[in-house]
Amino acid sequence: MAGRYRLLVENAQQLVVVCGRGEEYLGREGAASLAVLRDASVVVGRDGCIEAVGQADVIRNQFAGATFDRIIDCTGKCVLPGLVDAHTHPVWAGDRVHEFAMKLAGASYMEIHQAGGGIYFTVEHTRKATEEELFNTFKHRLERMRRAGSTLVECKSGYGLELETELKMLRVIERAKQSMDIGISSTYCGAHSVPKGKTAAEATDDIINNHLPKLKELKLSGEIHVNNIDVFCEKGVFDLESTRRILQAGKDIGLQINFHGDELHPMKSAELGAELGARAISHLEEVSDEGITAMARAKCTAVLLPTTAYMLRLKQPQARKMLEEGVIVALGSDFNPNAYCFSMPMVMHLACVNMKMSMNEALAAATINAAYALGKSDTHGSVETGKQGDLVIINSSRWEHLIYQFGGHDTLIDYVIVKGKVVYQNERCGTMSSY
Repeated sequence: MAGRYRLLVENAQQLVVVCGRGEEYLGREGAASLAVLRDASVVVGRDGCIEAVGQADVIRNQFAGATFDRIIDCTGKCVLPGLVDAHTHPVWAGDRVHEFAMKLAGASYMEIHQAGGGIYFTVEHTRKATEEELFNTFKHRLERMRRAGSTLVECKSGYGLELETELKMLRVIERAKQSMDIGISSTYCGAHSVPKGKTAAEATDDIINNHLPKLKELKLSGEIHVNNIDVFCEKGVFDLESTRRILQAGKDIGLQINFHGDELHPMKSAELGAELGARAISHLEEVSDEGITAMARAKCTAVLLPTTAYMLRLKQPQARKMLEEGVIVALGSDFNPNAYCFSMPMVMHLACVNMKMSMNEALAAATINAAYALGKSDTHGSVETGKQGDLVIINSSRWEHLIYQFGGHDTLIDYVIVKGKVVYQNERCGTMSSY
């Protein structure tokens, strides 16, 4: 096939396709037989989408006479899909390193929260920060996520708790969507906590009557495009009925339901999410058996967050039970001031060690299943013809090193590619070239 193409990645010792038959997600059995090609190549077209995937000699013959903007020889290396981080809170000001010391001394998450720390501390600093300040720190965080292999990231608001600051955060996310080479799924999380001076009922009414109509107006005008709606359904925050009202109102204006549930206390969030047709529910450390059954039946994704359970010393989510009962399991970093982790490879490692997932299951959870949780598994999460050309190339002869090695990804990852464009290149691989 003559013509000009954006990228040829050739001669990979292992090419982890993840799934090659258009699957929307992989369950336990599908992950067990993860699709891996040997001595394989990938071609990405000028539109940033994958043109061909297959054995290196077949691709070489098929594209004889073609020209490429970039050719990367992956002899002795592995190629994987770009990683998908299904849950982050990356727009904020004011770190909470002092609270880490408090937690180590025995203070619980809710004790810090009720004392005016936690989310309230970050809200105070985020409200004071300018949009430019927030964008600059957000951009830096996204770049660090990208260097660790993430090419699609879910990004939440939620440190405003009033309309003006929530919109400021969403504008920052929108600006990054338009200006950076990384995929972003944006989430309105105005119900992250009950604002000081309001009851949960008053906050719920404010969100339904003021915040959501404004989001709908801005979407129609093309200024801000929000993908998901989130609520922190938790004892002492938003109860089940308030959560139901907010999520339903968000669904009514076209947002996907993707919310925090059953983290610190059993709230029957999973049952509610299944009933409302939620795309995903995050945390689920305290999910009930009935909730697991309901999520499996509804094809509602469980977005598990190993960093949070680890840092807060919570009960580990029941990943094995979920997988065995047919729940779609995805992973997220939960990057936020309380769980400061940019690295999906480290998240996968923790999922394997602490939640007893296999490496195959963890990779599926951080690629195709995380993309499914964001409603994007038709374009992301696997290396298939027609999908976006997002790839990670590692300097190892076995792909499992991406999970096996705990940290040190700055030396393991050679290239991160978004839409066929090299967005990160290890300095050992030479100088970055531009198009």
